[in-house]
Amino acid sequence: MQISMQVNYSGSFLQAVDQIIAYEKRGLDIAWVPEAYGFDSPTLMGYLAAKTDRVKIGAGIMPIYSRTPALIAQTAAGLDEVSNGRAILGLGASGPQVIEGWHGVVYDKPIARTREIIKICRRVWSREPLKNDGIYQIPLSPDKGTGLGKPLKIITTPVRDNIPIFVASLGFKNVEMTFEEADGWLPIFYIPEKAKDVWGDAIKAGLAKRDPDLGHPEIVGGGMLAVGEHLEDLRELGRGVLALYIGGMGAKGKNFYNDLAVRYGYEEQARKIQELYLSGEKAKAMAEIPQDLLEATSLIGPRSYVAERLAAHKEAGVTIMGITPVGSDPLGSVEKFVEMVHELG
Repeated sequence: MQISMQVNYSGSFLQAVDQIIAYEKRGLDIAWVPEAYGFDSPTLMGYLAAKTDRVKIGAGIMPIYSRTPALIAQTAAGLDEVSNGRAILGLGASGPQVIEGWHGVVYDKPIARTREIIKICRRVWSREPLKNDGIYQIPLSPDKGTGLGKPLKIITTPVRDNIPIFVASLGFKNVEMTFEEADGWLPIFYIPEKAKDVWGDAIKAGLAKRDPDLGHPEIVGGGMLAVGEHLEDLRELGRGVLALYIGGMGAKGKNFYNDLAVRYGYEEQARKIQELYLSGEKAKAMAEIPQDLLEATSLIGPRSYVAERLAAHKEAGVTIMGITPVGSDPLGSVEKFVEMVHELG
């Protein structure tokens, strides 16, 4: 089991780099660099690659609509070059609010686009002359352009032709596609005890169509981390993030995180949280977050309790624990958590 951590996309990146360097020395395996509508992730990932030695550097996630498939493949290959084979390509559709509101691009066919991008990236890294006949017409057909386009292969030789591709997905069909095509799955607010009921059928359907040569996909779980006695109040720090995603990440009827909360069994609470958040009453929305949801999506408490949560994640198939250290001794919590992961095996 590996340990990962997401870089805060709204804070100081340079301060976050110092934290990643410190955590790397204590056993961190992967640093995820997100991209929303702040800084782009590849620039920051390249800087992080130059400042670290061992930690893998993942895009967590790079939106599929903001770049052409070939550029996504080039970018991942470039990051793999400067990191000496430590890059992970995390892909996600984001949502209409960001894609249409920030990028000015139509949000359509997210699952089919993701599938094609995965296949195109692997062709690029294998240095095949690039062709694709689907949503992405490569080369562009003569009736849509000059007619001068021809299949090209990447000029440089990538460090690896199998850079890991992880997909952030939540819906049934998207999770099914992830387990059919990708190297890893990036869910959010993962509750191991409810994962089988919520995603089990989608995972099974995807694995049934998976090429055995791809191996079994990685699964990322986890949450906020603080190991020690009498730290349960720190779970309250999760209210803001949960309220933002369940209440404010999208419009009514088009919020994937709200849908997830409903599938977890919090239908009435999810409705209230969204209504309050979208009406500007964020504090009241935060107050509606169920206490058991805060507990289930965190790794906060005595060592024995955190060890139990870690074991539950492993039992549910999680292979990478994503942690967000909080509290007065985050480095100490990471060190204790690394020990627990090693003990679990």
